[in-house]
Amino acid sequence: MKHQILVCGAGIAGLSCALALARKGQRVAVLAPRSEVPAALPDTYHPRVYAISPASQRFLDELGVWQMLPPARIAPVQAMEIHGDGDGRVDLHAWQAAQENLAWIVESGEIERVLIQAVRMFGIEWLDDRCEGWSQGNGSPDQGGTVLTAAGRRLQAELFVGADGAASRLRESAGIKHESRPYRDTGLVAHLDAQRPHQSTAVQWFRDDGVLALLPLPDTAAGPQVSMVWSMREARAEALLAMPRPEQAAELEKLLAHAAQGRLGALRVRSVLHGFPLSLDQAHMIGPGIALVGDAAHRVHPLAGQGLNLGLGDVQALSEAVSRRERFRTAGDARVLRRYQRSRAEPVLAMRLATDGLHRLFGARTAPLVWLRNAGMRWVDALPFVKRQLIEGASRN
Repeated sequence: MKHQILVCGAGIAGLSCALALARKGQRVAVLAPRSEVPAALPDTYHPRVYAISPASQRFLDELGVWQMLPPARIAPVQAMEIHGDGDGRVDLHAWQAAQENLAWIVESGEIERVLIQAVRMFGIEWLDDRCEGWSQGNGSPDQGGTVLTAAGRRLQAELFVGADGAASRLRESAGIKHESRPYRDTGLVAHLDAQRPHQSTAVQWFRDDGVLALLPLPDTAAGPQVSMVWSMREARAEALLAMPRPEQAAELEKLLAHAAQGRLGALRVRSVLHGFPLSLDQAHMIGPGIALVGDAAHRVHPLAGQGLNLGLGDVQALSEAVSRRERFRTAGDARVLRRYQRSRAEPVLAMRLATDGLHRLFGARTAPLVWLRNAGMRWVDALPFVKRQLIEGASRN
């Protein structure tokens, strides 16, 4: 059987892509191992959280997914404090751009759980298998292709969507150009009990040893809670991750006491510490009868918290390009895929340049640059119209 569209991958990008395409009348199936995400226990939160932008929130709402998320597990972000490595500081508030919230902090597991429910409720076919290879059909880009699965099946489709993550097998087997540059940093994530309430404010410090962010989460029975995302130098992070858990928690709390400057009072580790390598990745995004979305297409530094928002932007743009194609074109028509690629070129490049540029700027240690970047932050903080543009720009991703 030849599928019209086969989405390879069942993470947030893959499931939302399948749902978006199905809601626009496309015949779509998901190719990925079946997964279950049980409902979370009270006061227990998934280790990875995402900052959902207003644009992504509207898209998830259109998919009927946002309404299914438990409101008690969503934390609005109404303000941001950004601290430089000197006396630089920028304060952003939602009201400065006439918005209710800058973002919403939501657990990865909760988004995945409701997406799985939505895909099943919508009757989307789910093939419990995995993409292992790809070959082009009949030597023609417009004839689709064939995917070889882990179970030995050969599946044909007009369009394959690569939503199978940063190590995408579909991208690799199709030979789609991909560049990756490691940052030599590790992203550390954990949840913390805070002594003081976060007041729906995200706080970020650009430091000489990395970038630390504390994101608001719903309170627990123990009181205020925040999620830590710390992009730390690789060697230091590896040493921390290698420690036994009691010593690790004590060392992390000591580092946080210094880095967070008492902003939220004493911080206590309440979850397991996780780490993942950081890199700057960019793929060509399309191939013959193939479109890449999410981490399979690009990865940026997490200092702006925009990785998932970029991926959801891919999904929305691809579903629009495919559903609006001329009647005589297939879903994988080269012209349709080029429209998708063009629509994502500017936002992906802008975020890539912004995050990589900030990482390089704050990674430089020369005295003139230290003074310049902190002076720049003070200048931005004094100009309301610049802050409004920053907020509106982030809201569109």
